Amino acid sequence: MSVAPVGFDADRPDPRRLPVREAVVVFLAFALAYFLSGLLRGVTATLAPVFSAELGLGASQLGLLAGAYFLGFALMQLPLGSALDRFGPRRVLLWFLGAAVVGCAAFAAADRFTTLVLARGLIGVGVSACLMAPMTAFRRAFGPAAQLRANSWMLMVGSLGLVASTVPVQWLQPWLGWRGLFWVVAGAIVLAMLTIRVHVPADPVRQGPLDVPPPAAGEGLATVWRNPTFLRFAPLGFFYYGGMIAVQTLWAGPWLVQVCGWSPGQAAQGLLVINLSMLLAFFSWGVAVPRLHRRGFTALALVKAGAPLGCLALLVCVALGARATAAVWAVFCVACTSVSLAQPAVGQAFPVALAGRALTAYNLVIFAGIFTMQSGIGLAIDLFLRLDWPLPSAYRGAMALLLVCAGLSYLWFLWHGRGADRGRPAGST
Repeated sequence: MSVAPVGFDADRPDPRRLPVREAVVVFLAFALAYFLSGLLRGVTATLAPVFSAELGLGASQLGLLAGAYFLGFALMQLPLGSALDRFGPRRVLLWFLGAAVVGCAAFAAADRFTTLVLARGLIGVGVSACLMAPMTAFRRAFGPAAQLRANSWMLMVGSLGLVASTVPVQWLQPWLGWRGLFWVVAGAIVLAMLTIRVHVPADPVRQGPLDVPPPAAGEGLATVWRNPTFLRFAPLGFFYYGGMIAVQTLWAGPWLVQVCGWSPGQAAQGLLVINLSMLLAFFSWGVAVPRLHRRGFTALALVKAGAPLGCLALLVCVALGARATAAVWAVFCVACTSVSLAQPAVGQAFPVALAGRALTAYNLVIFAGIFTMQSGIGLAIDLFLRLDWPLPSAYRGAMALLLVCAGLSYLWFLWHGRGADRGRPAGST
């Protein structure tokens, strides 16, 4: 795999090449930050029983606390895209990680629910560049197949962070307490910043034939939001993929405790199974996609074939109720991973000068969906409980609503793309 220097346009011939070994070091430096982002994303699912017992939080409050991360994340996507295109991924990521350190410290020191929510939102702001910065660098440096592989393996690293947020957090929590855990993560983010500062090449200033100024912010965003590929994938990102992450990072844990009757320790082990399954799924996509690319399979075709499997798995979860344990939810999450191919496909639908804005605009759709689905599931559970539904039935009803939203988003994907997904290589749009 040959790659151009990070920060340069890989679509133009250029004699300067980043050696594969150095490219791996750059990937690993970005990966450390994204690992911590994944840990922070999923830790509320593991700590949900602790927050409920210690702070007396109900389902809607848990949904708000977990969702604040994704709301902060989503709010930064549009300014983040402009910053990435203007200043480069390395510099922008370091700025944002500084905010994440402050957010973790504020969360650890918080003594009120409102402060916890605000600090959680600041954490979301701080880690909002942890995937988009490397993806922007990969869009500039790698070819289409290598982008899909790097994207899948970066998502695998995020899943590894989610794995770390389960049983390892459950083990450490009695020793450190949840406040101590967030102080430790704050220190780890500082370490990640130093690693990026040392090992990721500085964002170079474009010169000569590579000097292609990005369009004005408003013009660029308007181009992104009108793009047919973006519009086709947007509902899938919001409802389908956002709903899956909402379950993976929060509601799978309470389901195992309150519907299946598992202990918090057993639920943490169940979340470990789910996140390990996701890790293996993303690793497999990273291995398979370049081979599929060579055989002419398209990312659109893979999403089209794979998305119904997630809907079917969610239907099974709703039907099984208390028998839908961690293994069943793992099947659901893995079945949804084909939709992750939409993100690099959206990025490839735009020129390099718009890559940051295109990727972050789609990420905005995803994380707005996660916040909406995470909070909405909690509100639906509380609503059904007020209607005197039994607790397991309230959870099943909320997941049935998620199934309806995911199914409708897939129908939009089919309708909006009729006849538009033929004759393109995997990862193209």
